[in-house]
Amino acid sequence: MNHVRGPMTLARRLIAEHLVEGEMVAGEEIALRVDQTLTQDATGTLVMQELEALDLDQVRTELSVQYVDHNILQADARNAEDHLFLRSACQRFGLWYSGPGNGVSHPVHMQRFGEPGTLLIGSDSHTCAAGALGMLAIGTGGLDVALAMAGEPLRLRMPRVWGIRVDGELPDWVSAKDVILELLRRHGVKGAVSWILEYHGPGLAALSAMDRHVIANMGAELGATASVFPADEQVRAFLRAEDRKDAFRPLAADEGARYDRDDAIDLTTIVSLVAMPHSPGSVVPVLEASGVPLGQVVIGSSANPGLRDFAIAAAMVRGRRVAPGLASTSTPPHASCCST
Repeated sequence: MNHVRGPMTLARRLIAEHLVEGEMVAGEEIALRVDQTLTQDATGTLVMQELEALDLDQVRTELSVQYVDHNILQADARNAEDHLFLRSACQRFGLWYSGPGNGVSHPVHMQRFGEPGTLLIGSDSHTCAAGALGMLAIGTGGLDVALAMAGEPLRLRMPRVWGIRVDGELPDWVSAKDVILELLRRHGVKGAVSWILEYHGPGLAALSAMDRHVIANMGAELGATASVFPADEQVRAFLRAEDRKDAFRPLAADEGARYDRDDAIDLTTIVSLVAMPHSPGSVVPVLEASGVPLGQVVIGSSANPGLRDFAIAAAMVRGRRVAPGLASTSTPPHASCCST
């Protein structure tokens, strides 16, 4: 067991609280106790089959949830059969089941099950979105999730911690999506491989939990192992609004904690940005994309779950019609319920 002295970053504290094997030395293998797991339908079927192969009776995590949020349209018998299998497997092994139409796993998990201080792993690269609530949330392979459900720890190389100080407030018409796009513009899609991104600083006071969700979600596009925000008053307000105030636990880096790398973002200087084809790292100011012909507009994704995003789009098109020849759809990813 590793004994760490001195001021600790929040990421290292979360790792220390879950460490069961190894030393917290960058690059060394460690094993972490897993509290929660998340699976979705595109990967969950194989995970459930792995649980059957392990001859498991009940999951041994504190909480495991199976979401159906990818192939939700039952265009033929195969999707319907997958959904029935997943529901029956959840009943057998003791998972929560979120059926088609309930919503995208990442915001729903934050709303219903997110809890500061817990370790969540999921068979989806954007599981890291839950870091918005002061969780250590990591996207992994299906076998890792199945083993965690069977009571085994998560094994990985100890990441380094990259501290990102946030100052100021976002200007009008600039959103949290532009913050993570700015980091992608600076560092590219491989810029944070083997790093945990930890956000801190006075600018976080102006970023809601769902703003942070957008930033933490797309840490995956930077290649980060995880993204971590403190559990502060914004997180408390979010959990209170979800009628889950008892789940709140204040968490932050220790005063004087040192990071392996430091970066800073002044929110007042961020402009509206857009990722151009064919990479989320091909980021330019929106003004530079002016005049690019569009064939389709889709509003809504697992990265932008906040109602604010839909409100802005609605305000922009109010009283107008979609241009001829342009396909436009809107898919709000929110949800409100699961079943056992």
